[in-house]
Amino acid sequence: MIEERNRTSPEFIRLLGGKLVDFNSDKCACTFEFDIGKDYCHSVDIVQGGFVTAMLDAAMSHAIFLHDQNVVGLSSLEIKTTYLEPTRAGKLRVEGWAIKQGYKIIFMEGHVYNEDDVLTATASTVSKISRAPAG
Repeated sequence: MIEERNRTSPEFIRLLGGKLVDFNSDKCACTFEFDIGKDYCHSVDIVQGGFVTAMLDAAMSHAIFLHDQNVVGLSSLEIKTTYLEPTRAGKLRVEGWAIKQGYKIIFMEGHVYNEDDVLTATASTVSKISRAPAG
């Protein structure tokens, strides 16, 4: 399943050097690895905040896609990213998981860790769930 998801992932994930490496359907959680180049940085090697948020959003959203096959889309209603340390170019681990899920709304969180396992950014989101038509 991981290979299939990586093969069909959106292009932006591949551009950011990302790949799904683990998921836990029971916990509605997944882990991505990203290998970010300096093309996505400002101030030499600090990853621009929008790309940090994009990585977090990818991990959080994939957690529900992998958990519930009837979910065909998510629309972020709110996303908040907190930058705790500079996120520098290189290998990053990005985790996303569900906190609470209803039929139409899901609350999720995510974390970014650098190569030294230092937490550099967190995010929380509230998203609207789109489901496949019944039938």
